[in-house]
Amino acid sequence: MTVPQAGFERRVQSALEASPSRIPVVLGGCGTGRTWLLQRLRDRIGRGAAQYIDVERCATTPERFLQAVTGASPFPWHRPDPAPATAREAFETLRTYFDTARAPGGEPCTFLLDEVLELRTFESFPGLRHVLRDLVESLSASPNRFVLTTRYVARAHRLLRDATSRFEVMHLPPLTATDATDQLAPTFNGYEQMATEDRDYLGRTVQALSDGRAVYVRALGETMGQMGRTADPISALTALMTVDGALNHWCRFCYELRLHRARGYGALKAILDILADEEPLTLTEISLRLHRTPGSTKDYLSWLEDVDLVTARQKRYSFTDPLLRLWVRLHCRPVPPGEEDVVREVQQYALARVPQAEPAPALAYAGVEATPDERKGWGIIEID
Repeated sequence: MTVPQAGFERRVQSALEASPSRIPVVLGGCGTGRTWLLQRLRDRIGRGAAQYIDVERCATTPERFLQAVTGASPFPWHRPDPAPATAREAFETLRTYFDTARAPGGEPCTFLLDEVLELRTFESFPGLRHVLRDLVESLSASPNRFVLTTRYVARAHRLLRDATSRFEVMHLPPLTATDATDQLAPTFNGYEQMATEDRDYLGRTVQALSDGRAVYVRALGETMGQMGRTADPISALTALMTVDGALNHWCRFCYELRLHRARGYGALKAILDILADEEPLTLTEISLRLHRTPGSTKDYLSWLEDVDLVTARQKRYSFTDPLLRLWVRLHCRPVPPGEEDVVREVQQYALARVPQAEPAPALAYAGVEATPDERKGWGIIEID
């Protein structure tokens, strides 16, 4: 099995190996594979020469973050004495660590900072009003190598607007149909018993349903693998979107996380609910449904764009992640959805996403009697 997005990974590696090295800033939404990319890079570079840091997990106070990062460090560095006494001093010591740490033999080391914009939380501490700007400035002058990632695309572009040319913004591409097909190979034992047209159609269907997001592709593959002899992407997605389904929990996490990083929590949820019912909509159409002025609605929409929950194209707004829109339709209601509700919504979603040149696989889950050829066309793959 090939590594998905291998070409993109080589591009990141080339930036690190350039002279002088560039700093890739990898941008991608929830579930697009940023963490997997950094972990593969760490393994390729070697754990003695690279340190992976999940900023989101350990960004508490500057003092404790410094302790956590340096405590897990494989590198020697110029540790100041005495220990930092304030939040500002702890942050300055962190900058010193990133600048002076060295790999074996005194070579530059590599830091892989996952969800780096979470350091923004430090800006509530005294003397730390411009943490991200100061960090970008110090990294740009360091002899060490860095890869930064974040799910917040709009915020990253604003931060790097005036940064040096050493920073190279890279948008992590979605998985292609070929990538999805390859990722499904372990589920079906490498497809030894599957016809080529079945395999390719399955990959295209999963790519369309997942919007090319790596976490969705993997979840669909794992669920189809548990379905036994009949592998059906539509029924797999239905199972994943039920109250107990894995994608229900994942989408809830992404939904709440982004809203808590934005302003106007309640109003933003209302707009997402409106767009879940119908999209794309103009500012005026949203403001009328929201019963708010166009001015205040525009502010709300800008806050949703700031955390990449909605995207505007030709002045019309829609969800950035179509599967998250499906989740809102199902789960942001007064009562949890029943099985019939999930089946209906997933079928409608699939009919809109799966190429209509081929028979819609959504009908398969409805229990329609069909011939083997018809079942194949609906996306049901028989494994002998």
